[in-house]
Amino acid sequence: MSKRVKKWLLGILGLVLGLLWLFPFYLILTNSMKTSKGIFSSVIGLPVNGTFSNYTQAWAALDFIRSLFNSLTITIVSVVLICLASSMAAYAIQRNHSKVSNVILMLFVAAMLIPFQSVMIPLTTIFGKAQMLNIPGLIFMYLGFGASLSIFLYQGAIAGIPEALDEAATLEGAGHGRIFFTIILPMLNPMTVTVAILNIVWIWNDYLLPSLVLPQSGYTIPLQTFFFFGQFTKQWNLALAGLMLGILPVIIFYFFAQRWIIKGVTDGSVK
Repeated sequence: MSKRVKKWLLGILGLVLGLLWLFPFYLILTNSMKTSKGIFSSVIGLPVNGTFSNYTQAWAALDFIRSLFNSLTITIVSVVLICLASSMAAYAIQRNHSKVSNVILMLFVAAMLIPFQSVMIPLTTIFGKAQMLNIPGLIFMYLGFGASLSIFLYQGAIAGIPEALDEAATLEGAGHGRIFFTIILPMLNPMTVTVAILNIVWIWNDYLLPSLVLPQSGYTIPLQTFFFFGQFTKQWNLALAGLMLGILPVIIFYFFAQRWIIKGVTDGSVK
């Protein structure tokens, strides 16, 4: 088989896989603009008389602005804190060559193996007694749960940065803080993008932890979507419109940030 034929076959395979991946989004989008009768008469077909009234009803029922603000606040603050705290901790662990540092790193790695369900009840009990079952408490929990993997990734990236840079900066009179923020952290940009993506996807889509921690006024988009979908199970047109509103922010984020996401992932893999 020639290279040209292989190239065509791979292209066709990629096109088929792409269409299969897009098919669920096509179903959600088209059926969200139909009436209930239109959905059951033709699930796959295009809407005959498309309407956006489903979206206006779903927007109001989801309290979309408030839930979007809550999700953005929790995700952005959590990811910024995770990236900053984890990179600083990884720098301290990597540059401090001692048995204590190795033990601390192993503890962080071991923490990744602990399932959330095993600490779920004691965690919510302790935070309940501290009156932290709210958005700040949830952010604090995300910082703890996201630190282990992030520190592990940052530690590997920092290990590839020569310590000679630190020594040269020290001779110029720079302290550890200045060395980290002016030299090390900018060199960690590819890994920071990778860590941020991993945590954004996890935190934005998380349902279990917010359902245990947040009051109704702090509901995120996944929580609001869950309760909305249960309320409108028999009205699939409204339910699918609400589901589309729930996934739309992630699609918009990826559309505008895809260049930095792809660059960060590829640079991080090379490192």
